[in-house]
Amino acid sequence: MIKKSLNIKTPLSKAAGLILLILLTTNFAFAQNNTDNTKDSKGKVVDRVVAIVGNSVILESDIDNQYLNLRMQGQVPSGNEREVKCKILETQLYQKLMLAEAQFDSLKVDETQVQGEVSSRLASFINNFGSQERMEKYYGKSINQIRAELHDIIKEQMLSQQVQQKIIGNVTVTPSEIANFYKQMPKDSIPLIKTEYIVRQLVLEPPITVQEKLRVKKQLLELRKRILNGESFATLAVLYSEDPGSASKGGELGFYGKGQLYPEFEKAAYKLKPGQISDIVETKTGYHIIQMIERKGDYINVRHILLVPKVSPEALQKAKNKLDSIAGLIRSDSLTFNKAVKEFSQGPNRNNGGYLLNPQTGGVEFEGEQLSAKVSYIINNLKPGEISNPVPFKTDDQKDAYRILYLEKKIPAHRANLELDYDKIEKWALMDKQQKVINQWINDKAALTYVKIIPGYQTCHFDHKWIK
Repeated sequence: MIKKSLNIKTPLSKAAGLILLILLTTNFAFAQNNTDNTKDSKGKVVDRVVAIVGNSVILESDIDNQYLNLRMQGQVPSGNEREVKCKILETQLYQKLMLAEAQFDSLKVDETQVQGEVSSRLASFINNFGSQERMEKYYGKSINQIRAELHDIIKEQMLSQQVQQKIIGNVTVTPSEIANFYKQMPKDSIPLIKTEYIVRQLVLEPPITVQEKLRVKKQLLELRKRILNGESFATLAVLYSEDPGSASKGGELGFYGKGQLYPEFEKAAYKLKPGQISDIVETKTGYHIIQMIERKGDYINVRHILLVPKVSPEALQKAKNKLDSIAGLIRSDSLTFNKAVKEFSQGPNRNNGGYLLNPQTGGVEFEGEQLSAKVSYIINNLKPGEISNPVPFKTDDQKDAYRILYLEKKIPAHRANLELDYDKIEKWALMDKQQKVINQWINDKAALTYVKIIPGYQTCHFDHKWIK
């Protein structure tokens, strides 16, 4: 993530190797955690301990599996296997060092959070493989064995996160440190910031009538009756469901664990037996009927048909007309955009002044390709300080609405500088300082902790002194 935000080589490139490592580690190697070489039925060694940190071991299979995962994702350049495996080993040495520190400090994690994360990850794995059976066959283990090992991995990660937060939690940067960090950046390494836009919106969401809600419920009841009379749920889902993610798959969602679906949807789904169909269920997205396909432990795979109540054309036109009037007041300087948002906007951004938030950064600046195609088209025809005409759009809940967009600022492409990019440079300076603190902590702790690496990996070029 650090590399992506900078987009070129900078003094922070090295920091990406370890800082925030625990947050980025999502690929798991399910292997036995023991201190002996693992042998097959003929006595041939098929796994071995590569390193020991305190009471924890790192197996060669851990490194190999993570390397294969990276290759599958296209993140390993050809001919770079040795270097990548050495980097994987060092990140694991760091994690085990933090685990030893967590054990020394007697840190604890919330078991409920661990179980919730285990369920979420397992559901994701099952969906990626297509079925639980394929996942079990791939790893050569039952789902209960995978769950147990995943539990230990996630628990270690959460403990390591606590230690890492303890190390860098109080690290801050002063204005002078930010300025010095920027001055010390080589001129040819200062990142190029693409053209950025700051966009605000004023949204009107027309209400849905009671009659429309009744119409949708009646249609769902008719579909439910047809299914009970023998018609295929999957076929009717393809024909009628308004869930774009599942309609083409016959309404099938795939395996999910508890806490991953809308509460109302989940409550109804978990009560069903295989083949059974629910009554109408209302969620924030609309109205559903649900059919249980299969349940395995805490995981369910269901089909559903979603129908979304529609705003009437008359209500949409009324919202458009009202926005036209508001836009006229803004353009004539009779009303500021900020005040208009406070008084009239019905969108989720109302409380922050109508600013669109970039989901990738959490900030208000967007590069052109980070905006939706429709928003990008509209603001490209605006000058800073101008507002658009009312335009239709779909809310996050897929409801029909109208909005006007306001281009507050357009920042041309440029090399990063303190005047325009202070917040970005502050983040880079903070990460750089945090990395230095982590580096010092690693060197100090490694010197006091039992660390053993087998000869075959001692020749790796490590960033830290792991071997005394």
